[in-house]
Amino acid sequence: MHWLTPLFIAAVLAATALELWLSLRQEFAVRAHRAAVPAPFAASVTPAEHAKAADYTIAKVRLGRVAGIVDAALALALTVGGGIAAIDALWRHTHWPQPWLGLAVIASIALLIQLTNLPLALWRTFRLEARFGFNRITAALYLADLAKGLLLAVLLGGPVLAATLLLMERAGRWWWLWAWGLWLLVMLVMAWAWPAFIAPLFNRFSPLGDQSLRERIEALLARCGFASKGVFVVDNSRRSSHGNAYFTGIGRYKRIVFFDTLLERLAHPEVEAVLAHELGHFRLKHVRKRLLLSVGAAFAGLALLGWLAGQPGFYQALGVPRPSTHAALLLFTLALPAFMFFITPLASRWSRKHEFEADEFASRYASAGELAAALVKLHRDNASTLTPDPVYAAFYYSHPTPLARISRLRAAAPA
Repeated sequence: MHWLTPLFIAAVLAATALELWLSLRQEFAVRAHRAAVPAPFAASVTPAEHAKAADYTIAKVRLGRVAGIVDAALALALTVGGGIAAIDALWRHTHWPQPWLGLAVIASIALLIQLTNLPLALWRTFRLEARFGFNRITAALYLADLAKGLLLAVLLGGPVLAATLLLMERAGRWWWLWAWGLWLLVMLVMAWAWPAFIAPLFNRFSPLGDQSLRERIEALLARCGFASKGVFVVDNSRRSSHGNAYFTGIGRYKRIVFFDTLLERLAHPEVEAVLAHELGHFRLKHVRKRLLLSVGAAFAGLALLGWLAGQPGFYQALGVPRPSTHAALLLFTLALPAFMFFITPLASRWSRKHEFEADEFASRYASAGELAAALVKLHRDNASTLTPDPVYAAFYYSHPTPLARISRLRAAAPA
């Protein structure tokens, strides 16, 4: 037995066990505090709203446990269980050359994974989210989104995947450098094309019509020295009642996007404070740092794949007796998450640090008190738990816990 086989199996099982343990901690902590609203939120969150958030959180972590077990079982079945090898053997009867053989095998595996996860996705949307009053998407719209996503994957992902397979076949030992360059190019093109051409296929984006709010936002942008291609409202209410705001695009093509559900809930000063926080991520170069990290990670990952693809033992250890470029891609994609899972707390901690820094930026250019008030409303209306387990939060949370974050903002607000 190759040494990688037991190591991979151990990594999958250990990651799944840790995930289940953390999930149980979260459930027990949230249930234990279900009946009592934390004192700092008592004036803004009712006991009924707090209980709803607890029940919603528990329902999500329970579903997450099922999803985690399914993902682990699927990863093992497709690799050491021989799933990829079996599908590869079936498609080889066609005698297709590369990249068509590789595309067929990868598409089959991707479709299998999608179909396996579909029941859980449907349950999450039409049972869990609906039970707590968040789902607004119809079955017709859900199917339309699914069809559009599949079509985009074929039209956009297919050529990129084919080019990668051809590079692996014909570009020699350093193919992964060319693939990295291709990945950078695709990433930049998608960052430009997504807001202008792709996102509008799923949602309607309308210029912000509230003149008073627009003037307030334009004044904030001027204070922060930030240029954008406009402020837009997206019709997220067609799918969910959850609220959010985000930036999209790059360079001169950056856009500010508010969910219509967010604007329905927040007062103008609160919207300004939320936007100031998001602007902080740009002005403090958080977005650039994360982008550079992604570029570096892609470089390291492709370099590792370039080495592994030339090792026959890599394929045999993960259940594929016949090496191929498409098998290398599939095995690497399925095996890597089991090992990367254990660095999740480091990424979460780095993200929380950025969130605190963006809050401080917002406190300087807008109002710490208004940002705190907005966050309380968002936590309340999105049924986010105010009492997470500290270990679970340290491992997973990309944002500081509500108590830590809002207490700091209230302390920074003028008396």
